[in-house]
Amino acid sequence: MGASPSTTETARGGRGARERILRAAEELFYTRGIHATGVAALTQAAHVSPRTFYVHFPSKNALVEEYLRRFESEKPIPAEAELERADLSPAQRLLAIFAPLRGGSTELIRGCPFHNAVIEGAGELPEVARLAQRHKQAFRDRLVATAAEAGATDPETLGRQLAVIFEGANALAASCNDAQVFTDARQAAEALLKVALSASPGR
Repeated sequence: MGASPSTTETARGGRGARERILRAAEELFYTRGIHATGVAALTQAAHVSPRTFYVHFPSKNALVEEYLRRFESEKPIPAEAELERADLSPAQRLLAIFAPLRGGSTELIRGCPFHNAVIEGAGELPEVARLAQRHKQAFRDRLVATAAEAGATDPETLGRQLAVIFEGANALAASCNDAQVFTDARQAAEALLKVALSASPGR
């Protein structure tokens, strides 16, 4: 999920401190987990002092929230961004979200950052849960809209079913550290899409 912030050769504090903190969060929260990453690790990776950290973020929870918001604006989740590709047909975009993972075979599969954050929050981070719900609903809406573009007779049902396959694949792949899950998920999505489109008038 981006380059490691530990490689940034920058003096502690100074201009760009907020961005370095966010980059550290992006790297460490995703690879190590939120609870396993303390403020000390974040400040060390970002090359800032604890005082500078709290100038920009009043708490670690506030940083977690901003970390998630960046996936909605500046750094979209790669698989979900496939739905925006102009070089693919709507049906192809629906299948592209199930593409095999990029990176080496030894890379640990971490799954969806929103899902991970909600699980780690265990009901104690309501704003994180709200952000995740908003993101997941927006993703389902995009699937439904793309299904309608593809010509599905019931795009609402198809979109929601594809969301279940996608989210389930992400969770299972992360739990088992098994990239094969995405190949299986794509085959299931292809079968579902074929049925949904063959039922459309004129097909």
